Amino acid sequence: MRSSWINRNAPMAAAVAAAALVLGVPAPSAADVPPAPGAAAALPVVHPAPQSLTRAGDDVPVTRRVVLVRDRDTDPAAATRLAQVLSAHGAARVDTAAPGHRDASSGRDLTVLLGDASRPDIAAALRGTATPEQAEGYAIRVTGGKRGAGAVTLAGHDAAGQFYAVQTLRGLLRPSGGDRWRISGVRVDDHPSMALRGTIEGFYGQPWTHQERLDQMDFYGDVKANTYIYAPKDDPYHRGKWREPYPADKLDELGELVRRAAANHVRFTFAVSPGESICYSDPADRAALKAKLQALYDLGTRAFSIPLDDISYTRWNCAGDDAAYGAPGREAAAAAQVDLLNDVQRTFVAAHEGVQPLQMVPTEYGDLTDTAYKRKMRASLDPAVVVMWTGTDVVPPSITNAQADAASALFGRKVFVWDNYPVNDFGNTSGRLLLAPYDKREAGLSDHLSGIVANPMNQPYASKVAVFGAASFAWNDRAYRADTDWTAAMSYLAGGDRRATEALLVFGDLEHLAPTFGSTPWQSQAPRLAARVSAFWSAWDGGDRSRAVKVLRPYARDIERAPATIRGGAVQRGFVADADDWLDATALWGRATVTMLDALAARDRGDEDRAETLAAASRALQDRAGALRTSPARNTWGEVRPKVGDGVLDTFLVEAGVRLDLWDVAGGARNLAPAGTATASSVEQDLDRFTADKVNDGDPGTRWASGYSDDAWVQIELAAPARVAAVTLAWEAACANEYRIQTSADGTSWTTVATGRPESCGNDVVRTAPGEPVRFVRMQGVERRTTWGYSIHEFGVYGAPVH
Repeated sequence: MRSSWINRNAPMAAAVAAAALVLGVPAPSAADVPPAPGAAAALPVVHPAPQSLTRAGDDVPVTRRVVLVRDRDTDPAAATRLAQVLSAHGAARVDTAAPGHRDASSGRDLTVLLGDASRPDIAAALRGTATPEQAEGYAIRVTGGKRGAGAVTLAGHDAAGQFYAVQTLRGLLRPSGGDRWRISGVRVDDHPSMALRGTIEGFYGQPWTHQERLDQMDFYGDVKANTYIYAPKDDPYHRGKWREPYPADKLDELGELVRRAAANHVRFTFAVSPGESICYSDPADRAALKAKLQALYDLGTRAFSIPLDDISYTRWNCAGDDAAYGAPGREAAAAAQVDLLNDVQRTFVAAHEGVQPLQMVPTEYGDLTDTAYKRKMRASLDPAVVVMWTGTDVVPPSITNAQADAASALFGRKVFVWDNYPVNDFGNTSGRLLLAPYDKREAGLSDHLSGIVANPMNQPYASKVAVFGAASFAWNDRAYRADTDWTAAMSYLAGGDRRATEALLVFGDLEHLAPTFGSTPWQSQAPRLAARVSAFWSAWDGGDRSRAVKVLRPYARDIERAPATIRGGAVQRGFVADADDWLDATALWGRATVTMLDALAARDRGDEDRAETLAAASRALQDRAGALRTSPARNTWGEVRPKVGDGVLDTFLVEAGVRLDLWDVAGGARNLAPAGTATASSVEQDLDRFTADKVNDGDPGTRWASGYSDDAWVQIELAAPARVAAVTLAWEAACANEYRIQTSADGTSWTTVATGRPESCGNDVVRTAPGEPVRFVRMQGVERRTTWGYSIHEFGVYGAPVH
């Protein structure tokens, strides 16, 4: 029999818009229509969602002159940000006055009261709006006045509350025609649900640059995040050279970063990780550690962390620890760590004015198993020390209230979650940007945790998508909605530009896969595109082919055009730089999809030559996309192919190509595998998540994995005998150096119809010449590529049943 084998690797003023981008304020859209005069507009949607936001009256205009009423207790950062916001939204002048000393003309102007909630004029102006009583809480009341002027009261429980009131005010601004703006007439009573909210720069690979970190501090201020933990694994002075002081230039940078964080009410937390080499019992090492902390204290740092993750805790770094704590092991390691941590908390943290309780990361940070290590920790660790926990795994697919309670019981205190999303420094994230929304963390966690910090990607601007969500969740977890927050995050990156926001949503859908350390991602790839592809094949196979193409093609065009829109100037330039290689690949994959759809349409019209030309052009574009590499690589995975919609977009193109190639063969060659039954020679460690039925379940996120032998196989028993025209294999990283495709009528006598020797793991298309009907189709392994077994996400069998 003849066969062939193929491998497919798979409108407002410009100045105001610019100011909006700098401040992170959504720019207006021509689609925004102001309400009729005096009408009460719908309530604004603010992110993070306030605890309470209700209508108080009509919207009030931002007048050309605004009077800001403040006193010496008004937070300077809040006042500065308020002036910037007002100036970007129609105020030509922002004049300052003290309480009770406003000039006579102010009655015609918008008046803004900013300060402590207990200030008499502010307390009177709140007029029944709840006064914030929680740390970082605030209240807002917007009221109309005579002759169109109005008043805005921004009351903070503390300085941070004042600052956050101003950030919420940004979300209350709406365009009212031309270059004029209005403020929604609302009352707000708000405070954070979690005390600690933000990020931990704790990834492996190229650390962020100084300028990138400064930008992050401004971003955290915008989203009401109050915590940044400095812990980059590849900063040598954080880990390997922890005893050595920072060079003067690096210390200057850290000082500037501490000041920028403070200006945004972000708690700069300095982490030093000595576990690889410290002698816990050595006074000199303890002195060196405290000297490192003192240097940062002198720069203004008032929060510190000692991470003891990713180290060996079954051996000592010095003989003295064996004498002090006994033979190495879990309990001895915990005793040594507790001894060090208690010493730092009691003799450094408690002895320095204004320092927050010490934070730490235990060596056992990602499970719910009680051990001698955890028992020692909860029995002996100073109650003031804050313990971090990553969930039930290094990358948890979800975090529930029950899990948080169990972790807190194990460590004897509410845990502080180090959430390893969207970090992309591990093997399963190779070639990926992680742009899915922050999700699958249970509402109500604020009652069970001390806080959440997200561990971001090496790409800081791309990380803003998930961090935006993590900050929103930590502020008000019960009101958090992943989908709407995801859209808001994209709008933030796009400066409110609607076309750019839509382009980012299309692009983000193609980068939606969220891997774990295991085989099953905790968020699926390209759910929006996958739904459209499924609808396409349903319509196509149902006979409505022209409509199938007509419906999917515009979205394919959106994919093709999204990169140019994202690069068009509205989206933050840092995001464009982070995503540059993926944008290049997306443009090619989008054009390849449009071209393939045109080829299907041409073939359906009977224009075979045109269809063949277009299909060849699509395959050439796919090859170009597959040849791209991330360069220069920021991640530990180096220069690899940027993955775009993999498992969805490439699978669609493979199937469409097979349909075209086999148009007149076997009745159009539908995929018969989903209706069949899959079996295999073996399953890796007999694990349920790797069983044979995963290869034909239609889910590209699941997979079959064999035992560790070269001659392992997986097969599909078809629902009925069929003439088979092609087989497709979507390989995982554990693919074959060589394999055979075999067919059988009875499952006993087998015929080899093709041999595959792929250059790399990806999507393989194996064509066969349809002959006698067969009932079984098998992938028979010959030689593995790795020390693992074989692993296949999806096994497709294309042909036509014989009736």
